[in-house]
Order: sequence, then structure tokens, then C-alpha cells
Amino acid sequence: MSSIQQLSVSHLLGIKSLSAEDIQLIFETADEFKEVINRPIKKVPSLRDLTIANLFFENSTRTRISFELAEKRLSADVLNFSSSSSSVTKGETLLDTVNNILSMKVDMIVMRHPAPGAPHFLSHHIKANIINAGDGTHEHPTQALLDAYSIREQLGDLAGKKVAIFGDILHSRVALSNIYCLNKLGAEVTVCGPPTLMPKYVQSLGVKVSHQVRDTLEWCDVANVLRIQLERQDLKYFPSLREYAQYYGINRTLLDSLGKQILIMHPGPINRGVEITSDIADSSHSIILQQVENGVAIRMAVLYLLAAKR
Repeated sequence: MSSIQQLSVSHLLGIKSLSAEDIQLIFETADEFKEVINRPIKKVPSLRDLTIANLFFENSTRTRISFELAEKRLSADVLNFSSSSSSVTKGETLLDTVNNILSMKVDMIVMRHPAPGAPHFLSHHIKANIINAGDGTHEHPTQALLDAYSIREQLGDLAGKKVAIFGDILHSRVALSNIYCLNKLGAEVTVCGPPTLMPKYVQSLGVKVSHQVRDTLEWCDVANVLRIQLERQDLKYFPSLREYAQYYGINRTLLDSLGKQILIMHPGPINRGVEITSDIADSSHSIILQQVENGVAIRMAVLYLLAAKR
């Protein structure tokens, strides 16, 4: 695979640093890789000379496996790192940890870290390409790319499409990256959730704010439903999960009463029966499993395009 176009960045630290042209290039490259991963032989030799380290300082299932699979589909050598079984537990700094790994001739780093800005900090101190796989409550760029790519696959060009993001906007890195990405592609965005889970600055990002689930569902073409992130909540933002589900959960009765078909998305993991019921998550409205499949193609595209910048 070859392309005369290149990304305008050497790292994928966040959607905020990408242009609309960068995003379209990633999508077009992902189209080609999606064909690859649906072949009987799913590997290409594009990155066979590179070594990629996956540094996960937080728990992850989908993102870590998706990146690892994307790297192996591109024939890269893969190194997996878990902070719980590393010298980080003995007090080693992030920079020392990464420099020790780089001294083993690692070319690219995929990193998830609980501290917002950790990948940006590293990008100023090391030469390897860095991909942000989620930094605290800040950004999760590849999730936003695969979400937008999945909408594009179902509805075509995102310009003018109405996308609603439901749930815990305050603690969600997925929400922020999605807002940046959808805005750059010309979509209209509304965020919907309890007032206590809505950042004070959110309207400055060019989105509408709603606290009414039904009204928002009647408005939108796409509903991207986020998980309630209890592990990031040090305060009680609502009385109970049962009450949240009653007022802000999306269920079959509510969806059937709309009189129109909308796409249901979720970045996972799903709290079934809280933000969304099983009969919606597993219904014909849902493209949740397509999001997972598209995640591999998007991450292959990002890895391939960043490798071209070396």
C-alpha cells in the first residue's frame, strides 16, 4: 500500500491537533485496511521492520487488544507492557521507564495513562512516534476516529449529520475527542446527561446541551451512549444507578416510541441496564460490534501513516 499524502503530525496525541484533511486521510487508509482484514490472509508486511511498544498504565481490554491485533496485522514486532508488573511499582518515573524501553530500539509507542497530558509530555522528550490510547479524562483519539468512521460507513458524509452523545460527559475522554472530531467533519453535536455530569465549559466547544433524553433522541440521527465512569467519580453525582437508568437510560420502549430509526453506538464496556438495556445493545439499531471491527482498521491506518513520518 502506498500513498503520496501524509499526516500533518508525527504523533497522534489528540483529535485537537488533527486537521479535517488528516482525518479524511486516515479514513481512506482504513478503507483499504478493512479490505485486508476481511481477506483469508489478514496480514501485510507494511511495518515488518518496526518494533511497537504498548504501554498501558491503566486497565484496558478492547483498546489494547485492538492495537495489538492492528500491529500484528501490519507485521510489526510487538512489546506489551503492564505497569502493575513493572518497575513503576518500585517508584521508577514515566520518563525513565520509557527511555529504558526505547534503548531496546523501539520505534513507536502506544500509551494509555491516567494522567491527562502524559503522551504530550513524552512527545517533548523522546524521538519515537507516540499514539495516545487514552490519557485520563482528556482524549481518546482513536476511539473518536473509529466512531466517526463507523457513522460514515452507515450514513455517508458526516457533514450535517446530527449526533448526540449521552451520559457521563464530565469524566469521558471519549466525549471530548468525539466532539473535536465531529465538529471538524461538519456534524451537529448535542451532549445530553444530568447537569452534574456536564462540564461547565462544554458549550464553548461548539455543542448544544440537553438534559432531556427523549427530546435529544427525537433530534438526532446517531446516539453515542457513554458508560457511567464510577471509577473516576470521587463524589456522588446522582442518587443511584437505578435512578440514572430511569431518567437517562435508553431502552426499547423509549426507542420504539420515536417513530424513526437511529443508530446506537457505545464505546464499551457497557453497563447493561444502566445507560442502555440489552435489547437495545443487541438490536438492529446497534452498530457496537461494527465499531469494534472498525477499530482495528482505523488503528492499522494510524500506525501505517505515522510510520511514514519516521
